[in-house]
Amino acid sequence: MAQGIAAGDKAPGFELVESAGTSIKLEDLLAKGPVVVFFYPRDDSPGCTREACSFRDRYDAFQEAGASVAGISSDSESSHRKFREKHGFPFLLLSDPGGRVRKAFGVPKTLGILDGRSTYIIDKNGIVRFAFHSQIQVNKHVDEAISAVRSLARA
Repeated sequence: MAQGIAAGDKAPGFELVESAGTSIKLEDLLAKGPVVVFFYPRDDSPGCTREACSFRDRYDAFQEAGASVAGISSDSESSHRKFREKHGFPFLLLSDPGGRVRKAFGVPKTLGILDGRSTYIIDKNGIVRFAFHSQIQVNKHVDEAISAVRSLARA
């Protein structure tokens, strides 16, 4: 699954713990509407901070389109809590120790060793409607995701 989950595929279900220690299931998020799931390599690294801050800065656009946002990395809940508080993120940060969910989505590694950066839009029925993978185009993840959720909202 080198290319990862693609548009039209059923999203793998998951249950992960968020920064406040609460267990979150994908199905609970989907009950509220479409979900933007972005996988990122590491809390507080320069590229990841830029990406997460872009999601924060344009969060209203996601809400207007009826979508929620969740970031996932292998960092601990404690690391996520500090990262979230430091930057004022209004969305969930979910801890995926060992990368089990990352693997289920088939998020590609960079250079075969670094956790990859991928964004998925999952509709309320659990179907992936959009997938974008780029380690270096961090801001493009947000632009592409907003376009995709707006398209879903119009459909």
